[in-house]
Amino acid sequence: MKKLTYILIVFIILTLTSCSQQQEQARKPISHTSGTFIKESIERNKILVASEEKTIDSLIKNDTLKQYIASSKGYWYKYETKIEEPTAFPKRGDIAFFDYEIKDLKSRIIYTKLETKPQTYYVDKENIMMGLRDGIKLMKKGETITFLFPSHMAYGYHGDDKKIGTNEPLICTVTLNDIKLDPKPKN
Repeated sequence: MKKLTYILIVFIILTLTSCSQQQEQARKPISHTSGTFIKESIERNKILVASEEKTIDSLIKNDTLKQYIASSKGYWYKYETKIEEPTAFPKRGDIAFFDYEIKDLKSRIIYTKLETKPQTYYVDKENIMMGLRDGIKLMKKGETITFLFPSHMAYGYHGDDKKIGTNEPLICTVTLNDIKLDPKPKN
């Protein structure tokens, strides 16, 4: 019995001493956030945009036959075919039917109208190239407009995973074939 008591006392002492040891706290991760990456990224983007705008400005100056309009969204456009009659512009929810061709800034065709096939676009309800999303709303049925999109208004840093590369400014010639009013008008 003394042996059992002795073992029990040793067990209790070991248990109490092991529980009284302080547990080591988890180490905090080492963090190096200086903000330099974001600042450098901003500077790179400013240089990229300035370079693209300089190239686009040169294209506009060399095209003396057409007048270009600067949009408030950061792209330029010219009318190839302009409709003077007061008709409707596509608005949110309308269906726009259009064809378009995409070129690089050296006027090399990237996608033909045949490759892009006629488009059916639910205005502001589908995801298309940012510049086209805005540009379509400037058009009347029957008009053809050539847009000059800096890369941030085209496919941006990512490209289109096919023929359009990273940070590639584009020339898009768009013909708006038809507009159908929103099938679900607001009450």
